[in-house]
Amino acid sequence: MDAPILGQVALSYAPVIDRKRQTLATRLSVFPIVPGQWLPVAELLSSLGRVWPADGPKVALSIRSESVLAELLTVQPSPNLLIEVPKFMACDPVHRESIMTLASNGNGLLLSGRPDHPLPKDMLGCFKYSIIDISDERRNDGVVPAGVRRSIGFWQDGVTDLAQMEASFDRGATAVIGWPLAEVPRADLAPAPAPTLRGLRAPARRPAAESGRPELSAIIELINQVEDEVPLGDLEGTLKRDPSLAYKLMRYINSPLFGLSVEITSFSHAVMLLGYQRLKRWLALLLVTAGNDPDQRPLMYAAVRRGLMMEALALELGDEDSKGEMFICGVFSLLDRMMKKPFEELLHTIPVPDAVEHALLGSGGPYLHALQLARATEGGFGHDIREHAEATLLEMRGVNRALLHALSGATQLM
Repeated sequence: MDAPILGQVALSYAPVIDRKRQTLATRLSVFPIVPGQWLPVAELLSSLGRVWPADGPKVALSIRSESVLAELLTVQPSPNLLIEVPKFMACDPVHRESIMTLASNGNGLLLSGRPDHPLPKDMLGCFKYSIIDISDERRNDGVVPAGVRRSIGFWQDGVTDLAQMEASFDRGATAVIGWPLAEVPRADLAPAPAPTLRGLRAPARRPAAESGRPELSAIIELINQVEDEVPLGDLEGTLKRDPSLAYKLMRYINSPLFGLSVEITSFSHAVMLLGYQRLKRWLALLLVTAGNDPDQRPLMYAAVRRGLMMEALALELGDEDSKGEMFICGVFSLLDRMMKKPFEELLHTIPVPDAVEHALLGSGGPYLHALQLARATEGGFGHDIREHAEATLLEMRGVNRALLHALSGATQLM
């Protein structure tokens, strides 16, 4: 996954979330670094095919270059690739034949934006969905303006919080594009002095028992035990007290990810095979994916991918020793939203390395720039991604390689 085109573009992604809070597709935005530069479309499609093969999940491709998109419309892409066509190109007779040919071949097309004039019926029928930005929505407050009628389903773009997401579905949206995370301000936008929380952590750890989710208590207790490197027997005892947690560990260790030739049937053997570092990684993933609240699913989706992105960035930086901590940093970076508590309070209970702590608090440290870069790739624009890449001392080729690696890994993991 090292094609030259990865050095010529900036990539960002966002989930396409349906009414049940499940992910229908991934939207991948492609920003050419040099405006107007010719880009090898075949090379781009080949790179994406390694992450999203023809029989894999759907990806909506948003090309932010008219010339590159015009060339893309003339090829036969993979059937799981949905192509966004901006309204000005959909209305341009120059592209009519290419659009209708792709549609007749079964390729999914998305109409991006609301055309100034209605499209002919045969052209409108080429598009599976339209994409309407929330700032351009004319059905606010449930009132449908006179003469407004949508003959195809639509995805709502620009959604940033749960209230907007609910309102979009109330208006009839098939899905929303974006991260409903805006309720809690991001720590990195308002850096604060870094308190030393090691001395503040209570000796008697009280892991979120008040949340009414007992599994979280067991997970956090195990994280603390792994951090303290307690004997294997103590870990096994904690696992045995929570049958659901023990079952998940056994299912994980016996999954195809490990490729074991024999089935593992004892907790102690499972922990020995994992080792303390991989057990900590598994517990971090489990902590952010525990619970059944549908509104938490986009957060879980983001946390897993952010953790994998941070891990991949560590490898691009040549820092193999930090990949575990950077993974934890990415996964835990949404805990304040999930637990509805500030990090200053959460970090009294959940042990993390000092470098992770400083990044989560937005107060500096070696991982903060990488965390900001990971966030920028979540639906951000090309110039923002490039700015954070420079601060992280990475070229765009390495950033894009890390992002595609993370998205591929997340698909396998989830």
